Amino acid sequence: MPVDAGRRTALLSFSSVALGVVASTASRAQGEAGGSMILPGALTLRELMERLRRAPRRRDFKTVPMILDRPDLWDDTALKDVIACRGTGKQVWDNTDIGSPWLNLMRNSVNTQVFSFGHRDFLAVSATHGTAHLALFRQPMWDKYKFADMAGGGFKTNTLIIRKAAPSNVSDFEDPQSSFGPAGNTIPELQSRGVVFMACHNAIWEIAGNLLAKGVNPDRLSHGAMAAELTNHLVDGIVLTPGVAGTIPELQQAGFHYAT
Repeated sequence: MPVDAGRRTALLSFSSVALGVVASTASRAQGEAGGSMILPGALTLRELMERLRRAPRRRDFKTVPMILDRPDLWDDTALKDVIACRGTGKQVWDNTDIGSPWLNLMRNSVNTQVFSFGHRDFLAVSATHGTAHLALFRQPMWDKYKFADMAGGGFKTNTLIIRKAAPSNVSDFEDPQSSFGPAGNTIPELQSRGVVFMACHNAIWEIAGNLLAKGVNPDRLSHGAMAAELTNHLVDGIVLTPGVAGTIPELQQAGFHYAT
C-alpha cells in the first residue's frame, strides 16, 4: 500500500505537538501547585495552593486604618479559601517569637503528619504576630526600618526568607539537606510544601507604632501610611488577615487544631 509521506509527517508533527502540550501543561500545573514538594495524591492541598496562587493580594495601599472593617482591606478571598479547606488534618500555629524554633516545629509537624501518619493533604498554617511577624517583610523594609534591632541577636538580615535547602523532590525526604530536613526551616521552603503563612494587620500597626515612638521614620510618614508601606512589602504568598488573634477562632471553628 502506498504511503502518503506528507500525511504521515503531518500526523507525526501533530502527535509531537500534542504530547508537548500535555507535558508542558502537567509541568506547569505541578509548579503552580507547589511542585514535587507536595506528595502525589494530595489533591485537596494542591487545589488549595492553586486557589491561593490565583487569589488577589492588594499591595498598593497608601494608608490603612487601625482597625480593618472592610474585606477589601485584607486578603479576604485567600483567607476564606484556607478556612474552607477540607483536608484530612489541619493545624494552626500561634507563632510570636522570631528567635524561637517555630519554623522547625512546623516542618517536623508536617513531616510527621505526611510521612508517618500518611495524611498527604495535611495543612499547616502559621498565625504570625509578635517579633515573628518581622520575618514576613522583605529585606528592603528590614534595611529601611532597622528591623534587626527589633528582631534581637542572630538576625542581621531576614535570613528566614532565603532558600537554603538543596534542590529537592519527594524521594529526598530522608535527606537532612533537603527541604524535609533542617535546611527546610525557611518560609519559602515551607510554602513549597503547602504551609500557609498568615500576616496580622494588628501586628503591622503595632510595629509601625513602635517605629514612630523610636523616631525611626525616614520618610516622615503618618502611622497609617507607614503601616500601609509595611503591608505592601509582605513577602510573596502571605495571606493578610485583619488580625491573627481574632482569626485563630475562625480557623478553630473550621476544624484547625491549635498549636503553639
